[in-house]
Amino acid sequence: MEGEERVTAGPELWTTGIPIPGLAARLARRAEDQGWDGMVLPDSQNLAGDPYVGLAMAAHATSRLRLGTGVTNPYTRHPAVTAAAIASVHAESGGRAVLGIGRGDSSLAHLGLAPAPVGAFARYVERVQLYLSGAEVAFDPPEGAGAPPDVGRLRLAGAPAKSRLEWLSGSLPKVPVDVVATGPRVIAAGARLADRLTFAVGADPDRVRWAVETARRARAEAGLDPGGISLGAYVNVVAHPDGDTARQLISGGLASFARFSAMHGTVAGPASEDDRRVLLEVQRSYDMAGHFRHGSPQSAALTDGFVDRFGVAGPPGLCTRRLRLLLDVGLERLVVVGPAAGADRQETARAASCFVEEVMPGLRPA
Repeated sequence: MEGEERVTAGPELWTTGIPIPGLAARLARRAEDQGWDGMVLPDSQNLAGDPYVGLAMAAHATSRLRLGTGVTNPYTRHPAVTAAAIASVHAESGGRAVLGIGRGDSSLAHLGLAPAPVGAFARYVERVQLYLSGAEVAFDPPEGAGAPPDVGRLRLAGAPAKSRLEWLSGSLPKVPVDVVATGPRVIAAGARLADRLTFAVGADPDRVRWAVETARRARAEAGLDPGGISLGAYVNVVAHPDGDTARQLISGGLASFARFSAMHGTVAGPASEDDRRVLLEVQRSYDMAGHFRHGSPQSAALTDGFVDRFGVAGPPGLCTRRLRLLLDVGLERLVVVGPAAGADRQETARAASCFVEEVMPGLRPA
């Protein structure tokens, strides 16, 4: 990875948390004790607390765990504000922060908005990268009704001509920017602009291989080293001795990730006709009130075969073999998404222990 040191030998294994006040620090401490390399917190202001507050609390509860947004978006914060927030976490954690960013989903839906256009997303990532590197950034012109007028209106004796994070310390490496992507245009943008690229295309090795090849091709076309970016993937995984129970526990989160591959009514990436039908039915039936929740209407569209291909669900040995196949495609990092919110607590706890105790060791070097 360019500009980064690995936390452990072998693949990075990240877990997901939620920035509920009073909870994030406990989740982070537990994740570190269990041997995870990192933890991400989502940025969805109507559904959870502020991720940067949660990450700062997590930073002081841990000493090794990497900490990231999973993910933020290019709309709810000015790029300077996003850069300042994650750089603050970076400083508080001694250089352990990662900025995960996508086009936006539930955060924007709860403001009555669709995900940001790819061009606007790419411009936002470019500007955040400049801020995080300590560069001066040209002012954006005011936009929209009610936007503040230009500072020149004040006729100050002196005013900034450009924008810059003046307080950044040179003692820490730059915060890595991790673009989370599903479609080919966002994958290509992330491949050109980000330090890390994390796919959300499911756990089918053919789909992950397609994403890897798309990213490497985009870098080559931009004159960049095709292998010069760290690649990872969000993967829905539930390890449980009973396959049917595993499929039930995984379905709520899996349906939400499946929707990303058909969000606008067309399927991104390779898929069989059966899987295309499932993806389009998930998109058609999607209810944001059931976002990442067990028993959601969209999870009813999933078939057992689809779950077994798009996710990783079943006994720990099967899960280990499936995840190794993804690593062999060229991934260095897995962000593991476990049972959905609202699923049976006892079985959820059993699945979590099963992954940590039986799957995780099988992914580490001997």
